[in-house]
Amino acid sequence: MNMTNIKNIESNQKTRRESLIKTFADPVLIYAVIAMSAIMNHYRSSLTAIYGITAYGAGWLIFRIFDYINKHHVIGFFAYIILAGAFIVSSRSIISAGSVNYPISWGLWFLTPVDAVQYNKWYTLAIFMLFLIFMLSVIYYFTRVRYRMFMNFLILIIPFAIYGKENEEMSTGFIIALCVGFVLIMADFRKLSDNSEAVVIDKPEAWKSVAVFTVIFAIISTLVPKPKIEADRTMIETMINADALTDRFLEMLNVFRDDSTGQQFRGTTDDTPLYYVISPQPMQLKTATFTSYNYNDDTWHSSGIDSRLYSGDEERVLLGFGGGVPEAVAFAAEIDSGFAGKYGFENLGSVGMTNIHKKNVKIFSTNRGGNSAPVPQGAISLDQTTYNDGIFITDGGTVLTDNGRKFKGDEQFSFSYMPDGFFSSDINKSAVDIIAGTDDYAQMLNDAYFAVSLYRHSAGSENIQNIGLYEDILLKNVSFYEEAENQLLDYGGNQRIYNLANEITAGLESEYDKAKALEWYFINNDFNYDMDYQKAVGENVEDFLFRTQRGVCYEYATAMTLMARAVGIPARYCEGFNMNQLSEGSTENYIVTGRDAHGFPELYIKGYGWKSFEPTMTPFSAEQEERSAADTLSRTGIIILILSVLAFGIIIFMPAITHRLFLILVGRRTPDEAIKAVIHRIYRVYGFSHTLTVREMSEAVRQRSGADISGTARLFEKSVYGGIGLDENDKSEAVEEYVSAYNALHEAKKTERRKHKKYRKNGI
Repeated sequence: MNMTNIKNIESNQKTRRESLIKTFADPVLIYAVIAMSAIMNHYRSSLTAIYGITAYGAGWLIFRIFDYINKHHVIGFFAYIILAGAFIVSSRSIISAGSVNYPISWGLWFLTPVDAVQYNKWYTLAIFMLFLIFMLSVIYYFTRVRYRMFMNFLILIIPFAIYGKENEEMSTGFIIALCVGFVLIMADFRKLSDNSEAVVIDKPEAWKSVAVFTVIFAIISTLVPKPKIEADRTMIETMINADALTDRFLEMLNVFRDDSTGQQFRGTTDDTPLYYVISPQPMQLKTATFTSYNYNDDTWHSSGIDSRLYSGDEERVLLGFGGGVPEAVAFAAEIDSGFAGKYGFENLGSVGMTNIHKKNVKIFSTNRGGNSAPVPQGAISLDQTTYNDGIFITDGGTVLTDNGRKFKGDEQFSFSYMPDGFFSSDINKSAVDIIAGTDDYAQMLNDAYFAVSLYRHSAGSENIQNIGLYEDILLKNVSFYEEAENQLLDYGGNQRIYNLANEITAGLESEYDKAKALEWYFINNDFNYDMDYQKAVGENVEDFLFRTQRGVCYEYATAMTLMARAVGIPARYCEGFNMNQLSEGSTENYIVTGRDAHGFPELYIKGYGWKSFEPTMTPFSAEQEERSAADTLSRTGIIILILSVLAFGIIIFMPAITHRLFLILVGRRTPDEAIKAVIHRIYRVYGFSHTLTVREMSEAVRQRSGADISGTARLFEKSVYGGIGLDENDKSEAVEEYVSAYNALHEAKKTERRKHKKYRKNGI
């Protein structure tokens, strides 16, 4: 085999390698992968890398199919129909798998904010497949088949639109990557007019300019302050009538449901007002309770306690779940000495405990679709409502409509409630402990109820309303406590939770003190409130307590509920809203929005009654949280800035650096090695293809810059093809000609730029 054949074989092998590498480094493919990664980061941020890698591998294969389609139009048309059809059919099968035991359809899931619905891996996979075939198709077509810059701009907007539909911000990294990718696509497929004004430059030179532009863009995007703009989204938001969707979304937040995963609390940013409240203090509003926790799927489920309905048709609907037990029992001890003597309560009424001082709160609903009224914490009774149909209450202390009816968008509710702060008095705490210390608590409540009931029926009209309130409170506690105690102490027998809860409460006698110790455990042990954290499949409350220590109110409330049960305190998981946003300039008018959706535990403290707690505590105020988020963004910007400056420096100074470095390294080589390195370097600096022979390349150098490297070309042939060894003088001659060629190219480029500038100035 002669030398020419060997060179041809080597050249073909090199060409195939370069072609393969080029397909894997295809800027169109990389741009498509960036777009897909940005989209999937919105749907499941923890799997962004996996989706990106999958998109890259699948995209490379699909692009090869597209290459075939592009060359064989007729056959290719049918091939594309088959390919797209396969993706659609597969997606339908995946959607069907995801709809099993899932409460909403794929279409509604797609339109509903991601953070408001439970994660569905099958629905998310279907989104990935549909977006993948669509994005790969349009990006390939409008670059490699029919280049259209405007269409590519519209494609660029798609990932931003996915985020924009939920008013979510895309990360800075993806924004820069998408914009830079768009610029690179434009540069790679640029179309120049065929006239005298168009100056065509070689691709290596073009890429240097593009690289400088993109780096400058990255620097500016991190340095320039971003203006805070209150955009008027009215036109956009009214283009689609989303009332039904909004109602459905709000239902997920505020109506009675059979189970809960807490997914609606992750990233909820909806500011639509749901309720306006007139209240003397901030509080929690309860819309649903759950009794049974499932470790396997990390869900709460309702039981008879949560769903059993009792008619509340009377004008004033008794709730009786807001404390009040100490005052009622103390009153029974005062009016019935036999009851006081039986339980040792002779001095209970004289310990200085204050009487009930209930307060009132008025709630105005602004949303349609709910069948659950927002019940304030410590509620005693629903005193008045504009709802004219039947009202029901549950053992969990929630207020519902009957027969599946829904409240209208303008309902009003007036509640009486026990204000928080009872346990701030040591005297009150002492009374609770005395009452809770009875051997048979349920029987004691029953005896107190009969004592008050007999007294009310025998008494005159004086204080009859206050006596009736005591009777109501005791009746509710009697009928509820004994039946519910077993269910509300079920923590699943988890030994780790049992040990931790008892370790936290060790040495404490009062149930209230135990509850407060559990409540403060989370803030004292650096748990992290993280709305962006997405739990892996199979994670449950045990993982939250002992491994991740990261979650939202759902995880905190679940953990405290089960730990309270583990130390013998009946507890339930509740959902509703936090009420803490005051109207401007007001001290009593509160606004409740979807952003305020919240989960919290309620514990039954013996001797007092039901009391809500707030374990979802963070060491930061809202202002500090915003500043922390801003600091994170700032750090991201600084990192991008540093990398961009480094890249900019490399782009600007790398040619000079590599030139100097080459001269140093070539000086250390033998003459024969040096001559090969010089020739290779000239090919690279001038951007010539290795398909040119050395002599052809020498002539091309002369035409490009006027430099003469014919001596170096002859020395190369002498060494490589003639097998004649070179000496140091030959090496010096070759290096000198390389330096001359390098400088000549530099001057030629400056001349070309000046000439082009002159043409533009003169309008030629």
